[in-house]
Amino acid sequence: MMDLQKEFRFIITEEMEEERIDKCLNTLMESLSRSYIQKLLAEGKVTANGRNVKPSYRVSVDDEIILVLPPSIIPDILPEKIPLSILYEDQDVIVINKPKGMVVHPAPGHYEGTLVNALMYHCKNELSGINGVLRPGIVHRIDRDTTGSVIACKNDHAHNEIARQLKEHTIVRKYQAIVHGVLKEEEGTVHTLIGRHPVDRKKMAVVNQGGKEAITHYRVLKHFQNTTYIECTLETGRTHQIRVHMAHLGHPLLGDQVYGAKSNLYRLDGQTLHAGILGFVHPATGNYVETQAPLPEYFEKLLKILP
Repeated sequence: MMDLQKEFRFIITEEMEEERIDKCLNTLMESLSRSYIQKLLAEGKVTANGRNVKPSYRVSVDDEIILVLPPSIIPDILPEKIPLSILYEDQDVIVINKPKGMVVHPAPGHYEGTLVNALMYHCKNELSGINGVLRPGIVHRIDRDTTGSVIACKNDHAHNEIARQLKEHTIVRKYQAIVHGVLKEEEGTVHTLIGRHPVDRKKMAVVNQGGKEAITHYRVLKHFQNTTYIECTLETGRTHQIRVHMAHLGHPLLGDQVYGAKSNLYRLDGQTLHAGILGFVHPATGNYVETQAPLPEYFEKLLKILP
């Protein structure tokens, strides 16, 4: 990257409301340590709505956060010719069927081969810039080993509109998953608070206080002998929400070695979770658009061999 100062601008969404600004920026810019962010705050390199703030400042929805980085902190994020499975595309938005193993945006250890690298090649310079050079076009994300629908925006107007719909919980997001055990109820709702795990800060957990409201609706699609195939509809979109909620019910996702069993009977690469249906109001036309990502091959095969 050229030896130039870089400015990053973020608009705070509901998912980050009331978080300390140093923690919030650590989430938004995973390549920067929290201690380094605190140093930038102390040096006046971070503003919230145009004024300098301390690390203890708690962000609010629609806060405009601007972070100025000294030169040569983040490596160049380069376009890469990576095949994309495109579910929908026009001049404002693009919906991708993300494969398993692909990271959505660059982070330490993953500056190449990400969805952002692929989008930069495919869309050229037509990606929104609201989330800075690390996340051009990215409004939301799914985990590396979760497959399925991800929407990216090609301009700032589209980005703000899709972000607003996410904040207002009007975007339709339906996932398919396979969980351990046999669910007793054919459908149900999990309504909890989700926050950082009190011991392992890399994990999320259901907490009694200090977390954010998380609502997942589920229904059974098929019962197997020791597993259940389900559909989950997100009302909110917290980090690892479905994985945490199903583990909380005692039915962790098959293959999820973070929130479930360490054993891996089917040699799975991560959790069996697929973002199937994504529905949104188009930011330019106002029409409802719905896409459906087909189940990946490994998922289809698994459904055929489960006892």
